[in-house]
Amino acid sequence: MDTKRMIELSDARIMTFTKRQPVALVRGEGLRVWDSDGKEYLDFTGGISVTALGHCHPKVVGTLREQAATLVHVSNIFHIPQQAQLAALLCDHSFADRVFFSNSGAEANETAIKLARKWAKQHGGSDRGDIISMHGGFHGRTLATVTATAQEKYHHGFEPLPAGFKYVAYNDLKALERAIDSRTAAVLVEPIQGEGGIIVPDDGYLPGLRKLCDEAGILLILDEIQTGMGRTGKLWAYEHSGVAPDIMTLAKALANGVPIGATLATEDVASVFTPGSHGSTFGGNPLATAVGVTVFSTLIEDRLADRAAQMGKVLLQALEEIRAKHPKAVKAARGRGLLVGLDVTPPVGDVVTACRERGLLALTAGDNTLRLAPALIVSDKEIGQACGIIDTALKATAP
Repeated sequence: MDTKRMIELSDARIMTFTKRQPVALVRGEGLRVWDSDGKEYLDFTGGISVTALGHCHPKVVGTLREQAATLVHVSNIFHIPQQAQLAALLCDHSFADRVFFSNSGAEANETAIKLARKWAKQHGGSDRGDIISMHGGFHGRTLATVTATAQEKYHHGFEPLPAGFKYVAYNDLKALERAIDSRTAAVLVEPIQGEGGIIVPDDGYLPGLRKLCDEAGILLILDEIQTGMGRTGKLWAYEHSGVAPDIMTLAKALANGVPIGATLATEDVASVFTPGSHGSTFGGNPLATAVGVTVFSTLIEDRLADRAAQMGKVLLQALEEIRAKHPKAVKAARGRGLLVGLDVTPPVGDVVTACRERGLLALTAGDNTLRLAPALIVSDKEIGQACGIIDTALKATAP
């Protein structure tokens, strides 16, 4: 099928849920992808922070082939060896004692919300159930998680929204302290806001959150769906702060593109889930968790979090040089590891288009931020090529 016909068919038969770029990607290898017309692109979207090992990583491909030929799915009423192995790996390398597997980040956050409310009712009273989240955050598209996402643009048209959610400003401990009351069950927050514009909080923010939660006897939930799996230069973004959550949610990079979500918790918190409390038909099936084991093991063995820290410094330095060259077009460059944002003054959509036309795929975030989230295997050379394209794209879009 030619590209024009494919796009027409897609537009005619798929529900309109996002504004797609006029490209059909059909093949990938490492940091490179090719469209249906054979054009090559440097991929700095990472599938929105998903393909941490790059496209078609040999170990991932090998695991997919082997597991698909062995056993794709069985119900969670049976023990699943790959699921147990991945759960052990995650717990052994984090604060957590137990894991619940689902299929997406939204489901992982739904699980976290249910778990926190059940724990709060058993440890504080039947009226405790409110979840406090932060303006500018993003936690998913289900009714509960879109409500936890404190951005009105995502709420419009889906009212009435579920009750039990409160919002405060991000990176504002005093605002959170004022909001906590006898009905509060937990605080839900991203260690770095991704969709909100790559907003890195003050160094004391997460420790301050931890202290406030401890004092109030409530839970701290960290949404590491985008920041986890080495993306920020440490295995988990919370490690930058020296404190740990009670619950953490993962998805995106956990299986390098195979759908999976995970909710991690301490033994005390996880113990409130008993048979019948929660469930998932597909969550943690043999295929997804086998790939997850391969991805996570590779991440650890190849020290890719350290690589993300190193390459992130290279990327930020290159973007600072671009900012110096284009002081009117670039307001700021920021990020941690390989989750980086560039605040621009031309419409960011125009910059994304100019980049794509020159062979670079990038993302948007926040109000007018160019978001870059390449695979953790990115090289100095690829960073140089990407930043060269961004440089020319800014020249082309400058007012």
